[in-house]
Amino acid sequence: MYNFDEIIPRRGTNSYKWDSAADDSVLPMWVADMDFRTAPPVIDALRRRVEHGIFGYTRVPDTYYEAVIDWFRRRHGWTINRDWIIYTSGVVPAISAVIKALTVPGDKVLVQTPVYNCFFSSIRNNGCEILSSPLLPEGDSYRMDFDDLERKASDPRTRLFLLCNPHNPAGRVWTREELQRAGEICLKHNVTIISDEIHCELVYPGHTYTPFASLSEEFQRHSVTCISPSKSFNIAGLQIANIVAEDETMRRRIDKAININEVCDVNPFGVIATIAAYNEGEAWLTELLDYLKGNYDAMRAFCEAQLPDFPIARLEGTYLVWMDCRKLGIPSEELEEQLKEAGLWLNAGTMYGAEGEGFMRWNIACPRARLREGLARFRKFVNAHSC
Repeated sequence: MYNFDEIIPRRGTNSYKWDSAADDSVLPMWVADMDFRTAPPVIDALRRRVEHGIFGYTRVPDTYYEAVIDWFRRRHGWTINRDWIIYTSGVVPAISAVIKALTVPGDKVLVQTPVYNCFFSSIRNNGCEILSSPLLPEGDSYRMDFDDLERKASDPRTRLFLLCNPHNPAGRVWTREELQRAGEICLKHNVTIISDEIHCELVYPGHTYTPFASLSEEFQRHSVTCISPSKSFNIAGLQIANIVAEDETMRRRIDKAININEVCDVNPFGVIATIAAYNEGEAWLTELLDYLKGNYDAMRAFCEAQLPDFPIARLEGTYLVWMDCRKLGIPSEELEEQLKEAGLWLNAGTMYGAEGEGFMRWNIACPRARLREGLARFRKFVNAHSC
């Protein structure tokens, strides 16, 4: 029904992904947005709003909260109370505000590396210290190191655990058992969990996204969840996200931090798009997931047949593929630059922590023909460096 194979030109639209390279021949497979049009109901809702022609300050209506609450109850079995929701302009501003609200400078914030690079800036910008508990490689995937997590959580200066669920860039969708054990460790040591669940809809067959806060009442009281339709519906530029916190004291502190950081207002388009996506976009999302899974399967088959020295991690969720490029012997940041010169822009693994050295992150949320072109360019680069 939806044509995800359509090549939609994005250059010249002030796209951060497509208009950042000096050379127009560079194929960008880096920044985490998709090269697909969003769901038609979202476009239709935005078109109706634009036709009104007046774009003043926005009041967030009851229908916005109802759409968010109904979506998570229906799709994920998580019942959110309206009073727990604080809207803001994005998940990164949300994380920064939560850290500001729940720490003082000098506190430690625990992360599981390699992990989304903006976690590091959000922690540092609030004067806190990054405490890394590296994920453990296991076959073509990763697992949590619970012994190390407990050692780090037991540090009296550790105040927060910043969880990425599903995980970017490792592609893991954490199981209920893994989340349960991590949560128990944090509660034991009085560490509050911030769960970034922005990729929660991007989960493939055989895996199930579990909202961390849905596991138990105790976990819900001692955690804060950050969610947004931006990744799943490709509306990141509309600047909308939600913070969900049951605990009233935490919520008051977060609301104050949101206002201190001046990210307490949202625009009319983000509100309208969220309502339309959650109320009418499910059929589109279902087909999107099928297409993305097909992209991953195509990439894995290509790598196994033509790039056997460059294995990719098993993709359980997200559209971000983690590739082992250590065979080249080129530092990741240098490799990123060399690949750009060869016409392909990927993210250096070291963006996501020291554990990412030798790895690269691919964004495969694009028409399959474009993915195949990116893979062909990478293979050509590898062949040129294997002579």
